Amino acid sequence: MKRTSYLLMIAIVLIHFSCKRNSSVQSSAEAPEDINTSLTAEEKAGGVMTPEIMHKFGRLGSIALSPDGSTVLYTVTLTDLPTERRQTDIYAIPAAGGEAARLTTGGGYSPQWFDNGNKIAFISGSDLMTMNPDGTEKTRVEGISGFEMFNISPDGKKILFTKRVKLDQTAIEKHKLPNAKVRIINDLMYRHWDAWSDYSYSHIFIASFNGKTVSGEKDIMKDQRFESPLAPYYSESEIAWSPDGKYIAYTSKRLIGIEDARSTNSDIYLHELASGKEINITEGNLGYDRCPVFSPDGSKIAYQSMERNGYEADLDRLFVYDINSQTRNWISKGWQFDVENLTWEGEQKLWFTCSHLGTAQIFRTDMNTGIIENVTEGVHNLGPICLSGEVMVAGIASMSMAPEIAAVDMSSGKISQITSINRHIYESVNMGKVEEKYIKTKDNKDLQMWVVYPPSFNPSEKYPSLLFCNGGPQSTLDQFWSYRWNLQMMAAKGYIVYAPNRRGVAGFGQAWKEQISGDYGGANMQDYLDAADAMAAESYVDRERMGAVGASYGGFSVYYLAGIHGGRFKAFISHCGMFNFTSWYGSTEELWFPNKDIEGPYWNNPKSYRFSPHLRVEEWDTPILIIVGANDFRIPYTQSLEAFQAAQLLGIPSRLLFFDDETHFVVRPHNAVIWHREFFEWLDTYLR
Repeated sequence: MKRTSYLLMIAIVLIHFSCKRNSSVQSSAEAPEDINTSLTAEEKAGGVMTPEIMHKFGRLGSIALSPDGSTVLYTVTLTDLPTERRQTDIYAIPAAGGEAARLTTGGGYSPQWFDNGNKIAFISGSDLMTMNPDGTEKTRVEGISGFEMFNISPDGKKILFTKRVKLDQTAIEKHKLPNAKVRIINDLMYRHWDAWSDYSYSHIFIASFNGKTVSGEKDIMKDQRFESPLAPYYSESEIAWSPDGKYIAYTSKRLIGIEDARSTNSDIYLHELASGKEINITEGNLGYDRCPVFSPDGSKIAYQSMERNGYEADLDRLFVYDINSQTRNWISKGWQFDVENLTWEGEQKLWFTCSHLGTAQIFRTDMNTGIIENVTEGVHNLGPICLSGEVMVAGIASMSMAPEIAAVDMSSGKISQITSINRHIYESVNMGKVEEKYIKTKDNKDLQMWVVYPPSFNPSEKYPSLLFCNGGPQSTLDQFWSYRWNLQMMAAKGYIVYAPNRRGVAGFGQAWKEQISGDYGGANMQDYLDAADAMAAESYVDRERMGAVGASYGGFSVYYLAGIHGGRFKAFISHCGMFNFTSWYGSTEELWFPNKDIEGPYWNNPKSYRFSPHLRVEEWDTPILIIVGANDFRIPYTQSLEAFQAAQLLGIPSRLLFFDDETHFVVRPHNAVIWHREFFEWLDTYLR
């Protein structure tokens, strides 16, 4: 269920931002009235986070550092809550810090430097645009349409872009009956995450580019029923230009149907533009290979690689492919943490980020020595990273701060924040203290957890508490900022929130992460109980007012805890959790996940099915709120319906919050506000 790198923490909706571009947010090509995100007098007087204030945060998107390292482009998305209108615009700020300048006023995203930093290309509405670095002379590029993302070659003479290519007939087209509403399905992967197959595929196109016009486009994946970038996230980091513009490297998973559903085997292909020839540089490796990055001289390609097929939580390793010798080298051998955001410094040094002990830090390695150095420290998440010459900037976030941009001293690791997108909010809204705690588990392991206290915390008082159950299950629980599962929001409502890095999360070594597979109801559940007992022993925690909340695997965790908690908790909230392993296996789509983590299909009678929460439902005795979106295909909404029906028939106080137009996540502003209001109404009913 969890994909490292750009996979969200399941159960946590993070704003996604990249070092280049972000094509996920659409903006209007017109120039609507600016969105007002000022706090009201009442909000300022309240001084704490609310669901409404959450939608006044400017959300950082793309980050692009100029070739000379002097200027950072970035995008900010604003939301108008009453109308649900969102607008994304491009800003520029000196890499050394200073005043930010707004470059677009009618919407703009995915900015990219070209022409040696003399020009900027970006998307506005459905158009590819160019402008000067100061935002003047905005011009529409002719000859390109229907595209989703783009990347200009280093010499500025070529452009690659992706767009969807329809290769198969719909049932309506086959039978020529336009009013029919039917799908004809002959194979698996007919739906994925949140979308039904639309009989089209994301292909890479190459074309000539002169700064004003695109011409001579060519589909390098013509007639292939495969995609690049990979569904469902279509990350731009999966396609890269060589420095001389003669090659591209791209990720593709050349499997269809049942094979696609069972396998994680993606590969990286090196495509020569002049000849059209390409080679699979990762052939023989059966796990995920993705995110190619050319070295400055174009002789090598760094990339992320997992070894085992069907295991999406395998160790994400740093590999380098030598184009001349056609050999692969495992650079991070012996390193037990996942690598991402790969960046070259010269021909021998590589920088990357990784989740490490509950934070995300920047590391570097020298290919000559193989030594990996921890460059940064602090209670934050860093990434992505952008490097030009001796200048480095990175995204920075924490449980107390939405994503911003920071300069990173490459020698000392010193962090200097250079943007203040949401200063107007932090000036009026108080954040609670975030504390790192370690406790001993029942089997004498050291368990780290993050504790977030209410802003007005008084240790002489008693507080209700919330156990936050992480998703994934192998996702990292680090210093994330979420616009849904925001721990500061929960603390602002007067709850002490604790988030244990239980067995199964990334960032504490591969053995800790892998332990959870096949043991869903075992060690990690005991970790949760141990964490709850440790918090209950604190003088400021009211043991009679403890709750547990979570989504996806966290939602499963809540269901499972409901049957084993021994009276510890007085309220539960489960969002899109797995309830019945048998019916879930028969309705989910990425079958590699249950094949690994719950040991395969139900007809093989795996031992891990004994951990299915529905088998313990007779032990349920605690009020539970269940939340789900109709378009969730990872954990189909029927799982939540089964759980709600069981709770109702057992006479347990229960409520179902069903979103007709949401997926695994709740993203529409009005829906999100309702989500928060119902979330806290339920907790306040049973924990106040």
